[in-house]
Formats: sequence, C-alpha cells, structure tokens
Amino acid sequence: MNRFYCLLLSCLLAGTVQAQSELTLKTRTYRQQHERQLLDEFMGLLALPNVVYDTAGIQKTADYLAGMLKRRGIEPQRLGGKTKGVPPAIYGEVMVPGATKTVVFYAHYDGQPVNPNQWADGLKPFEPTLYSASLDAGGQPITLPKTGEAINPNWRIYGRSTSDDKAGVFAILAAYEALVQMNVKPSVNLKFFFEGEEEAGSTHLNEILERHKDKLKSDLWIICDGPVHQTGRKQVLFGVRGDINLELKVFASKRPLHSGHYGNWAPNPAMMLARLLTSMKDEDGNVLIKGFYDDVTPLTDLEKQALAKIPPVDEQLKKELGFTVAEGGGKPLADLLMRPSLNINGFASANVGKLAANVIPTSATAALDLRLVLGNDAQRQVQKVIDHVVAEGYYVTQQESITDDERAKYPRIARIVAKSGYNAQRTRMDLPIAQTVVKAVQSTVKGDIVLQPSLGGSLPLYLFDQILKTPTITVPIANHDNNQHAENENLRLQNLWDGLETYVALMRL
Repeated sequence: MNRFYCLLLSCLLAGTVQAQSELTLKTRTYRQQHERQLLDEFMGLLALPNVVYDTAGIQKTADYLAGMLKRRGIEPQRLGGKTKGVPPAIYGEVMVPGATKTVVFYAHYDGQPVNPNQWADGLKPFEPTLYSASLDAGGQPITLPKTGEAINPNWRIYGRSTSDDKAGVFAILAAYEALVQMNVKPSVNLKFFFEGEEEAGSTHLNEILERHKDKLKSDLWIICDGPVHQTGRKQVLFGVRGDINLELKVFASKRPLHSGHYGNWAPNPAMMLARLLTSMKDEDGNVLIKGFYDDVTPLTDLEKQALAKIPPVDEQLKKELGFTVAEGGGKPLADLLMRPSLNINGFASANVGKLAANVIPTSATAALDLRLVLGNDAQRQVQKVIDHVVAEGYYVTQQESITDDERAKYPRIARIVAKSGYNAQRTRMDLPIAQTVVKAVQSTVKGDIVLQPSLGGSLPLYLFDQILKTPTITVPIANHDNNQHAENENLRLQNLWDGLETYVALMRL
C-alpha cells in the first residue's frame, strides 16, 4: 500500500477539520441567487410518474432528462442494450480541453412502485408538495414562495423519488450548470449516465455497459444515491451491499376451510410459514441458516479504522424510530451493515381487518430480501435458504401450481422463486483517486465527513468492476429520514443545496 495515501487517510480518519473552500462559498452564493429557478426545474422532474414498471411514465421521464441535458448544451443520447423495450440510459458528455481524467456521474431516474392510499392525507406521489417540516415534526403544506422570497432550507418536498433518486439526477446536472454560470471550468472530462431500471434490479444494465464499453471509458464512476449519515454529516461510501429477493410460499389445503369445523386438524399454512421463518433467525437477528456467513470477505485494516471512526447513532435512531431493543446483540448499526442479512419484506395469507374471515387459508407467502456483502454470491446465498427449507422437512419446487401427486407424496410443500439479483462491490480506500474524492467532499464542509467501507443499501456496482474494470465511489445527498421506497418519501431542501455544493466540488477533482 502506498505510504503517502495511508498517511493521508490516517489524517482524515483522525478527524482533521478543514475549512470550506472558496469554490463552495461561491457555489452557495450562486444557489442563493437561483433557488426558485432550481426548485421549479426539480419540481417539474418530480411531477413525472416514474415507477419502474410504468413504460409510458419512464419514457416521459427519460424525455425530460434529455431536455435537461440539452438545455445545458449537452447532446443527450439514449443508450440501450440488445434487449428491446428496455428503459434507456440517458447519457451525455462534456470533454474538457487539457483534462487528464474522466469521471462518469451516475444516478437513476426510475422509482419504486407506489400505493397512493398509504400516503398521508393531502399527499399524492406525483404532485410534489412543499412542507414546513417533516410530517413527524408536525410539518404543514406551504406554497412555493415567489421569486426573491426567502426559502427555508429545512422545508421538505414530499413526493415519489424526491430522494431516491431524482435528487441525485438533479444535483449532478445542477452542479454542472452552476459551474458554467460561475465561469468555472471542470478539471476532468464529465460523462453523465442516468439509468432507468435500477429499482427493478438493473436487469439489463450489463447489456448497456457491454455494448457501450468504449463510450463509457473513464477513471472513476461517482454514484449519487442513498442518504447522508444519520448525524447529518456528508459521507463517502466505498462499496455497496448486493441484493437478491425471494418469494417463499407454503401450501396446505386445496380450498379454504371453516376454522370451526377444521381447526386443530387441518394444517394452517400461515402458522407453518411463521415457524419456518422463525427457524431462520434467532432473537438477536443472527441468521441460523447453515453457512450464511461463511464466505464473507474480511474487512481490511483501513476499513476497520474507518468503521471505528463512524459516529454512533444507535440511541438516536432508537428514540427516533420508537423502539428500545435493536437486533445484533448490542453491536452498532455500522458494524452490522458489514454482514449479510435476511429480512422479511412482507407476509401474506388470508385477509385481516374488516375483510378477516374465520377460515384456514390455503397458502401463505413471504417476500424475503437477502442483502449480500463482499464474498457472497447471490445464487449461492439463495441455495443456502433452499437447503435450510429442505432441512426443515419441506419439498421445494419452483412450479406455479402443485399437483395432486405432489400433495399425496409430500406432507410439507414450499415454492421458492428467486428474482434477479447482484453481488456486493467494494473499492479500495487507499486508491489515489479515492482520496481525491475524499478531499473534494471534505472541502465543502467545516467539520468532519464520514467514511464508510460500504453502504447498507444496494446498487449493481459490481458490474462496473466486472465489465468496465473501473472503480466506483458513492457520494449520497438525501436526508436519512427520507422514507425512500415507502409512502411519504421526502427530501429536505438543505440536503439538495448541500448536494449541489458537493457535486460542484467533485467536478473539480
């Protein structure tokens, strides 16, 4: 390992406090003079439905992005793979005379599915609404001020993809425009790559990267996705967890049964599934599936040092979220994010609430989410789950329907279907270009930033390693309490403004 960069990282990990750069202060002045103009464009982007499975909405969003590039003097291109009908990656580039390095800035423009009925009264996913504070803090809807009127940085915008990930798209493009307006030349060649299928697992991203290898050549990809640290500090993330989802369904009777006539006799699939799931984890959240942790790549010494310097937030979060005992046997959240996990995202059987009936249901289904760390293989991790279910006495199939012969032969039947997934990725913290990124982000704040070996969430960044042989570093901007992937998603305005300053600095690496 290069001694110079070891010493540099050691200084950063030791908590060296730096002053904000002149460029950051200049960017702040620019933003203060253009806040309303910036918000108008952002609100226009947020108003476009972008659920990943909504083909028409995705196309309109892609068109809007192409227009944003064009307005900035960047010729937009739609990059596709070999599969037809896939959302394109919206691409543009700015080649800077004299630049010796090229950086690709990535964000995704698609969003998670929405259930409007779950959003708070007065909120609609694709009608972005400004609030005086978070809903939890009693925030109330407010009208966007007129040009020149004060805009409170603690106000929040509510709407789907405000934080995940239209904020990233907008911060990147707004940063480039700010440089142009301030007459500041980027120090690196800039390439912009906005994906349209991330929330569906980036199923065709590999095709796009393979087909456009030459166009996408660079020294680094900077990823704008995810939240800042829970303390509110900016952070630089050197990796992401992988992810793969499973549907686990257990079967019982061929038809629903009266719970009075058949209770205590007919097998209840909801109870069967509940027992099966509890066999997978202990009370501290440790996964009991054989070999689940066996192939984890150990952290390096530098990664351990970075982890030890992360400010503790566990007590803050428990109070904020309303529970007293966390999983993990007392280990801090930051440490637990370095382990693979198994989560239950949903559990369904018969009806509840006003629709509840006195029945024994025919089946029960759980949606499982496996988060992977470096060393895990997605398919191998799925097989471990399947092997566990078999060891619990189940016959496992992938078929949609269960035959009478199977019912006669096997007392316990489960169907397990894995969706597409991807492995984890981690970039070495001692790379010279990684340290350049750290210094750039540090230059935008007065206090320390947080360095994390890996984000808790997932992105298909292993593809950039595998196909393009290029390192990736993630620099998120959203507030940690943004409700991404859920109802009432929101973005604190100060996080958007901070993101603008961060990405201006990153274009001057």
